[in-house]
Amino acid sequence: MGLSVTLSNALSGMRVGQSALDVLSHNVANAGTPGYHRRSVSVIDSLGVNSTYAREGQLQRTFNQALQSHYTRAVSDSGFSSVQAGYLDRVQILFGKPGTTGSLDSAFADFESSLNSLSTSPDNFATRAETVQKAQVLAGTLNRFTSDIQSLRREIESKLATSVDDINSQLQSLEKINGRLIDQGIDPGSRATLMDQRDRLIGSLSEQMDLTVDYRTDGTVALMTRSGVGVLDGKASVFSFASAGALSANSQFNANDALTGVGKLSVTTASGLNIDLVKQNVLRSGELKGLIDLRDNHLVQAQDQLDNIAGALALSMSTQATAGTGVTSGANVGYEVDIGDVQNGNEFTFSFLQGGVQKSVRVVRVDDTSKLPLDYSDANGARVIGLDFSGGTASVASQLQDELGTGLIVTNPSGNVLRITDDGAAGTTDMYSLTKRVTSSALQGGGRALQLFVDLNNSAFTNSLDGVGQMRGFAGRISVNPAVVQDNKLMVQYQLGGSLGDAARVNAIVSNLEDLRFAGGPGSVRNGASSRLAGTVSDFISQAINYQGNAAASAIADNDTQKLTLDALGERLEADYGVDVDEEMARLMELQNAFAANARVMSVAQELIQSLLSSVR
Repeated sequence: MGLSVTLSNALSGMRVGQSALDVLSHNVANAGTPGYHRRSVSVIDSLGVNSTYAREGQLQRTFNQALQSHYTRAVSDSGFSSVQAGYLDRVQILFGKPGTTGSLDSAFADFESSLNSLSTSPDNFATRAETVQKAQVLAGTLNRFTSDIQSLRREIESKLATSVDDINSQLQSLEKINGRLIDQGIDPGSRATLMDQRDRLIGSLSEQMDLTVDYRTDGTVALMTRSGVGVLDGKASVFSFASAGALSANSQFNANDALTGVGKLSVTTASGLNIDLVKQNVLRSGELKGLIDLRDNHLVQAQDQLDNIAGALALSMSTQATAGTGVTSGANVGYEVDIGDVQNGNEFTFSFLQGGVQKSVRVVRVDDTSKLPLDYSDANGARVIGLDFSGGTASVASQLQDELGTGLIVTNPSGNVLRITDDGAAGTTDMYSLTKRVTSSALQGGGRALQLFVDLNNSAFTNSLDGVGQMRGFAGRISVNPAVVQDNKLMVQYQLGGSLGDAARVNAIVSNLEDLRFAGGPGSVRNGASSRLAGTVSDFISQAINYQGNAAASAIADNDTQKLTLDALGERLEADYGVDVDEEMARLMELQNAFAANARVMSVAQELIQSLLSSVR
């Protein structure tokens, strides 16, 4: 009886050793395989009828749920930062490094330099031609940058469509794996392989979106976004993307589906609920979130800046500024100006001292009354008030008085004259200045301003707020007035038959470029105050380049940080899950020795049995 027990024990040890060798060989074969989790088999000391013996336990797959959850979150955050850094770096390159060929500031500097040359030689045909050519290059640069920005947005829409297809495919695969893991009859090796594939799919999906994973005891998983929208629970949700087609500067996101100009990203849950992922702000991280932010915010912001630069450039050429005339009415002192020629989008400005604080106000003519009331502070600190001019100057005076309240007195003494005076004897306010800015539409005979840059169909740029506003997309439409291209004498002759040696018009334009200050429109407020431009055209350009450079640098730095975090977690996973070949080889020697020992025991037992049988005979 004792020898049979010995044989049984040795045989059980050999069986366990064989199973351990099978698992070990599988580990070694998959050393370096991405997503493979090291496996092991436990040995159980079992009690038999007359003895104890060894038997193999369950196949164990290395897995750390807490570490895996941290890794899944890091993958999502890294996906977001990576796509942001990549695209914002491309925008930075698009704007160009200051001073380099093809950059926006170089194109403007060349144009400004040609104007300065023209001011000293207005009668030189070649100098005039060069100035017009530099103006065309500058307009063409703004056109090209707009085209490139919109091309990036279209590329993002294409990438969103591809990502959605990949997500749906991966979710379907994960749903099938869940279905197989539910089957408790599946062999342990196949179960472990399915769970490896499960985790690889989760990692790929988490790169696209932020996921919370519920690991269940049967090996299946349920997925939802951090905001709580179900992605997979038994049945997979279905993602969809409806492209808007060709995008332009006017194609922007709007919560109203009838007004939105961009593609719609949505998900239909297993219960049939359809959710707009963008409108309801479902996504918090991942590539999808990064792409949506780029399409609807960062790239729109870059386009806003280009449009503001183009608008300021056009207005610097065409603006005829007229200072108000000083007036005294009893104890009241102030200024008056004729606003009859103020066009839609044009403005008059005034400054005053009130309570020891100097204040500035810009009053903009707004013909599209749906934009009213309009009252905000621009990037220069001036208060911007939009008024309806359709009722005449008396109505403008009344509206402005209502907006300003006490301290200033606004009247319409006659015709189209608007008068603003202080409060006289009360002495709480003092008027400093009143100036109107009007877009000159006449190439000759309308003052020294020149409508050098025009909108589509040779129309004047007045910064009208009608509809979406003339400013939106203007960088893609700006061009040099064809009349000036055809006859470059218009660069100098502001009066019919005027002297070509008179540099007055050129000097006025140069002065406007140096002195006229502008401020980014309210459209750029939604993207944060840091994106709003203020100052001269040159200031606009340098601020835009600096802003895009800083945005790219910040995104790249964040991406580097996320990569370091992800790499650190990846090393932790590799240490926990990966196969150490040296360790496996050491284990192989242990198994080999154990197997040889068990074989020796069986050999000795066999010899003893044979000896006993021989003695019986």
